[in-house]
Amino acid sequence: MRVAVVTVGDELLAGETVNTNAAWLGRQLADRGVTVERTTVVPDRIADIARVVNEYHAEYDAVIVTGGLGPTHDDVTIDGVAAAFGRDVVESEAALAWLEEHGGYTREDLTDGTGEVPEGSRVLPNHEGVAPGCVVEQCYVLPGVPDEMKRMFEEVAGEFSGQKQYVRTVDAAEPESALLDRLAAVQERFPVKVGSYPGETVTVRFEGPDEAVVEEAAAWLHERVDAPETE
Repeated sequence: MRVAVVTVGDELLAGETVNTNAAWLGRQLADRGVTVERTTVVPDRIADIARVVNEYHAEYDAVIVTGGLGPTHDDVTIDGVAAAFGRDVVESEAALAWLEEHGGYTREDLTDGTGEVPEGSRVLPNHEGVAPGCVVEQCYVLPGVPDEMKRMFEEVAGEFSGQKQYVRTVDAAEPESALLDRLAAVQERFPVKVGSYPGETVTVRFEGPDEAVVEEAAAWLHERVDAPETE
């Protein structure tokens, strides 16, 4: 399963808020064997949300959108997603009824627009907040508040699955450029994905669907690099 994640918010683009939602979703999806192929941040602007969701919906098995839910002036995600699918935004009787029954609200308590979703959506109740999420044509729309987003994702996590991938890493106390021949050799010998990430040491990451092969590849390289000194 191939998925794209879209996070919405001017505050993310300005660096005022760290995009923890994308990182958390990436880990959760990877643990389920799902391949996340895009993570994109878009502003609180209907046209940008609609364009990106429309493009990713055509290319990937599912799209997850977080942020911008609610009735305030800058909460425009529902409008953007509705525009992406050519649907009207409607008040969801199911969402309002759930808030009355489980959230402890009366309809008079709720700000206008609280229960609005794209027409024909499946509503996702918000157990940690107020604004509901929804699913429309394999586009999952979740809140931006991390606790709300995590709880709502748990409700639909079973709808995301794929082939489990195993990961092993090897640290090398050598320049990345000095490892190129051995990195090429390990890729030729083992059917695994190999990535290298320089820092104080170089971390080489191995990934693949066969745990034994991933471990063999990591062990092969470990024997052929200078290990970092331990304190």
